[in-house]
Amino acid sequence: MTDTPARPSNWNLPNAITIVRILFAPVFLWLLLADAGHDGPLRWVSGALFAIGIATDGIDGWIARSRGLVTELGKLLDPIADKVLTGAALIGLSIVGDLWWWVTIVILVREVGITVYRFAVIRGGVIPASRGGKLKTVFQGVAITLALLPFWVLLGAWVHWVVWVLMAVALVLTVLSGLDYAWNAVKLRRAAGARRADA
Repeated sequence: MTDTPARPSNWNLPNAITIVRILFAPVFLWLLLADAGHDGPLRWVSGALFAIGIATDGIDGWIARSRGLVTELGKLLDPIADKVLTGAALIGLSIVGDLWWWVTIVILVREVGITVYRFAVIRGGVIPASRGGKLKTVFQGVAITLALLPFWVLLGAWVHWVVWVLMAVALVLTVLSGLDYAWNAVKLRRAAGARRADA
């Protein structure tokens, strides 16, 4: 008779890192809005906090997997942390006038919609992240980080062009990966329906 391995506690290091990432969002958003588009020290700190938060994406998951600390709470919180960080940054950039609202809305609709759907069907089957989805995440993180950090103050206005190009690529990848996810979701539901019909 084998002993059933004990479930890891929800109060562990990976989950703590994820929660800290979530708590970064209101702090860097407040700093960004307090700067009010003046590209001063508060904006630099705001951008740095976002960069740290988004850069640690994956560290909590790696620690959880490598140390056997994967929990249901962690699976729930990790994608929420990503969306909270990204959403807060996009909304903040739009409020201060550095990003068109329609871009923020398109990205948020995709991110929130996919996340809600993922949790709604999680028991029926998990749709793995595609390469496009992972690439989207990278471009979003880089584009938003550069949009928050006012490097144009040091390097010149050409930095704005780099930010806009990266944001455009991130937007396209966001839409395309969302459509790909929706198509895979349809195929998953059809396959589940076919299995029920054959049962």
